[in-house]
Amino acid sequence: MDTPTNTALTVLLAEYGYTHQSLADEVNQASGRIFGRPGAATDRDVRRWISGTVRWPTHRYLLPLAEIFDRPPEAMGFVPRGRTSRLPAPPPSVRPEQEEPVKRRAFLTTSTATTLTLVLRLEETPVRGHLTMTDIDRIHATTGRLDAHFIAIGGGALLTVATTYIDHLRKTADGCTYGPRVEQALHRALSNLHSTAGWAAYDAGDTPTSRLHHAAALQTAILTKDGHAQARAWADLSVQSRAEGRHREALNINRAALQTRHARQDPRIAALLHARLAIGHARLGNPSASARSLLAAQKAHDHFDTTAPPPPWLRFLDAAEIAGLAAIAHRATGKLPDAERATAQALHLLKPSVHRNRAYYGIQLAQLQLAQGDTTTARATATAIDTTTVSSPRIARRLATLHHQLTTT
Repeated sequence: MDTPTNTALTVLLAEYGYTHQSLADEVNQASGRIFGRPGAATDRDVRRWISGTVRWPTHRYLLPLAEIFDRPPEAMGFVPRGRTSRLPAPPPSVRPEQEEPVKRRAFLTTSTATTLTLVLRLEETPVRGHLTMTDIDRIHATTGRLDAHFIAIGGGALLTVATTYIDHLRKTADGCTYGPRVEQALHRALSNLHSTAGWAAYDAGDTPTSRLHHAAALQTAILTKDGHAQARAWADLSVQSRAEGRHREALNINRAALQTRHARQDPRIAALLHARLAIGHARLGNPSASARSLLAAQKAHDHFDTTAPPPPWLRFLDAAEIAGLAAIAHRATGKLPDAERATAQALHLLKPSVHRNRAYYGIQLAQLQLAQGDTTTARATATAIDTTTVSSPRIARRLATLHHQLTTT
């Protein structure tokens, strides 16, 4: 039986500019920092990881890889042995000194949370003393890694990790001294963390907790007078309202968010809000308004600045995601063939490393095929959905429902 190629790791090598040998050298250096002595990885090891011959490397390689690429093993395309993806912590002799270690590690109750915490390096953020912009840069890098984790594989244990880091930064805010510029940046990070925690709770199906975090994200963004964070919070609250069936409220939130300065000036935010506005119009039975919003989203996408990287939370928004959101709008207006074509387009355009959305839109495609009476194709589509590297209870439930529908059809 042929082993599947690790396309996610292949993409990462190209993205970071590594050759097989240079990645092996980097792994060995990182191993020296983590374990106190250099590793022994070779280019042959890297080839075996990429070919899929080795699907779950030893922890002496996994921990360095997680540090190098700032993501957990599943997001690098590795497949756990058996039921666990637990990574051991670095040896105590080389672990950085910590204050209140029991409190800081109390949330490590699941294997995924352990992995995420090691990757995030939460110990780098001080809770007393003077806070500088260098500390803020590390905090924003950490929140970016959280967003990247969600985009790649979903919420999973992210809610526990994000809320723990929020508590940690609250202690930082109370226990450190800093100037106005640092204070604003710190609260911007807190707003982004609440948004990420809200999405993680949404992925877990915990609606009340999701709404609380999204509301806290908006409140914090308003207090710090950060327009970009406010735009993110408003966009997230519109999805929250839609998920709870309050489609008119979601529509009004989207309209208000589109009037903000950042939405008018940032094509990425505008594209996201217009696409979600299209879904709102569709759910309220206004197909013509939905079509106009989809066109506006596409026009905004055409004006993306591709020379500058987007903020981490917006990296998911590309042509694939806009096609996927258009499919949801088409489905809501009853245009199932259009929805199927748009979903297939989204799957075709998705990057190999975006496992969560690939599973999400794969399920959506099978549901659309089933709704149109094409049971055979729907079964084939459902069988091809790979959730091995996805950590999302919401998607797992959707897939289980899909399989149940297929078995009873």
